[in-house]
Amino acid sequence: MTSKIDIDNEASGDASLRMALRQLRSDRMPAHDLWPRIAADIAAKPTREHTAVRRVGGSRFVPWAIAASLLLAVALAWQLRPLQPHDGEAVLITHEARAMTREYQGALKVISSSVPASATSTPALRELDASAAQIRGALARDPDARFLLDRLRHTYSLRLALTQRAALS
Repeated sequence: MTSKIDIDNEASGDASLRMALRQLRSDRMPAHDLWPRIAADIAAKPTREHTAVRRVGGSRFVPWAIAASLLLAVALAWQLRPLQPHDGEAVLITHEARAMTREYQGALKVISSSVPASATSTPALRELDASAAQIRGALARDPDARFLLDRLRHTYSLRLALTQRAALS
């Protein structure tokens, strides 16, 4: 029974609400026509005031855009620059490689003098000599490569160790 009363109250509430809404609507005509004035404003040439505002508004970002473009160009040039060897470091590495080669050759002469010639001409020793020659060639092409100097030092130490082992046996 309560459900029927609620439905009736809602139905009567909706009807009264619709009546109140219909009474709110009242059409009014404007006092004068607005479109001729709007059309005249659109058709009118921009005054100096409007042009100045446009220039100031548009050119406000121009210095920032130029600065950003310049910064981008400098950053790209810095990132894409060719890698130049540091002349001082390249010269130092080249001198160090030459000194290391002279010391190696001196030590090899001392060790080889006590070893028969057949013991110093094994395939492993020839391979190490060929590797050292390749590393020296690579250092001549790229004198700034510190890792090549380390490889040369390692190759020379292996060659001397194998020659000493042959001398002891």
